[in-house]
Amino acid sequence: MTIERYTPQQSQEWDKAVETSRNGTFLHMRAYMDYHADRFRDFSLLARDNHGDVIAVLPANADGDNIHSHQGLTFGGWLMSSPADANAMMDIWGLASKFLRTNGFKRLIYKPVPHIYHKYPAEEDLYALFRAGGRLDAALISSAIDLSCPLGFNRTAKRYAQSAEKAGVTVEESDNWEEYWEILINLLAGRYNANPVHTIEEIKLLRSRFPHNIKLYTASINSHIAAGVVIYLSDTVAHCQYIATTQEGRDAKVLPLLFSHIIASVRDRRYFDFGTSNEDGGRILNEGLIHQKCGFGARAIVFNTYSIPL
Repeated sequence: MTIERYTPQQSQEWDKAVETSRNGTFLHMRAYMDYHADRFRDFSLLARDNHGDVIAVLPANADGDNIHSHQGLTFGGWLMSSPADANAMMDIWGLASKFLRTNGFKRLIYKPVPHIYHKYPAEEDLYALFRAGGRLDAALISSAIDLSCPLGFNRTAKRYAQSAEKAGVTVEESDNWEEYWEILINLLAGRYNANPVHTIEEIKLLRSRFPHNIKLYTASINSHIAAGVVIYLSDTVAHCQYIATTQEGRDAKVLPLLFSHIIASVRDRRYFDFGTSNEDGGRILNEGLIHQKCGFGARAIVFNTYSIPL
């Protein structure tokens, strides 16, 4: 088995490995990862078996003498093909650690793909991480609905959804990215003194590259957007990438109606993931946000981050 650093000439081979992996998503395709290539020094890895076939890939970037998997992604870790069993992963982990040390890295920061995003069980990397002495550094709670047996909305969420519908709030899939992005920018700036991770140009570029995976749903009052949700659709999960409302939307309690519509539209997925509700690596929990998501029938999964000296 061999480990090598990814080069752009291997993009088709990389994408094929992601598509056929047990735990890769469209976020790990090069057309997604490379949109922000100017912000990160890519140091992704490929693992080949003794036949020269790629059996696992690691989206990664270098930051000084640290290697991250990957700072531009919510999660990454080793993306494994079906032949990559626990024995193979132990070999991959050992060889990759040696390869990274040889290239001057001293620490690996590792964000594995959460299990709900797996197309088939793929936690061999967590076992290899344990064996290598990995340490848990961050634990973020994300709230997800199992769409095969949903708990359903609580009485308050149901009442708000019914009230918004009676008031004439309209919900639809939309292409009005500019109006929604202005709402999102204003919300993040006013509440968190922050900007969206993606500019409007970047999200429209990604949407053009992945039209079946990136969608915008909006709730409107008198033809003006009052709330919106950007959904990322992977094989098993519909994930809320951005959620934003105007003050009018908050007053009219439009989010329950909007989420009710979206959830009904994505029932071909196994899970609906509202996203995380933490700050400071999970040490601060946004209790109000968790309470709201629980009202929609969501319960916790954890996005972990580990570190390990090399």
